[in-house]
Amino acid sequence: MADSFRKSRTHAPPGFFVTEAAGLRWLAVPGGPRVARVVGVGAGHLDLERVRPVHPTPDAARDLGRRLAVLHRAGADGFGVLPPGAAAGYFGPLDDPLPMTDGTWGDWPAFYANARLRPVVEQGRERGVLDAADAAAVARVCGRLGALAGPAAREAPARVHGDLWSGNVLWAPGPAGAAEAVLIDPAAHGGHREADLAMLALFGAPYLEETLAAYDRASPLTAGWQGRVALHQLYPLAVHAVLFGGTYVDRTRELLARLAG
Repeated sequence: MADSFRKSRTHAPPGFFVTEAAGLRWLAVPGGPRVARVVGVGAGHLDLERVRPVHPTPDAARDLGRRLAVLHRAGADGFGVLPPGAAAGYFGPLDDPLPMTDGTWGDWPAFYANARLRPVVEQGRERGVLDAADAAAVARVCGRLGALAGPAAREAPARVHGDLWSGNVLWAPGPAGAAEAVLIDPAAHGGHREADLAMLALFGAPYLEETLAAYDRASPLTAGWQGRVALHQLYPLAVHAVLFGGTYVDRTRELLARLAG
């Protein structure tokens, strides 16, 4: 399979690669971003098309913004739902993914509290990284989610990549030879569209301002979205605290203190 490559892990969590393949297929909507094509999948491996990297350009970043808007508008049946065919939700690196709670919630605050923030603080306590004070801070944030989200709390569930940091956006030659974005390694689910955009900002993405501006033109963001970026970054930052400790724990606690009021 010269035009493909294999991701594999001995004793992968149950359904890990099946879920990733289901997510990639679910994200491949007409007019949306290019998504790495699934060549084959098994219990311990996933075969994907090989992507030849090129340098990103401002035009490619703007195209990504427009296409992300299309993807998000494809929607989902509820907050927290997994793609059809997914076996279980996971978030994090291949060698140590955290279970990601799934289900169906009718509104974003309930979903974010019960499927993301409360579970991740418990995962942190189980690993001895977070403590009872962190759990209390998370509880205060959960109680304020409606106010923190404001009018964006009423948005319908979007079809989101779920782990859209810059490392999961490859840049490859498009049909006309110009660079285009290719999405990989999703934690796909029904979620809030602002979460994908906040993930792009968490570790920095090339030409991010161009991507955000193009997205906003294609699908205007709810007023005050800039002030909610940190709110959507809380979960992935807490995951990094659980997995890697160190300064991520300090950054998570600082953000918790800001959001807890």
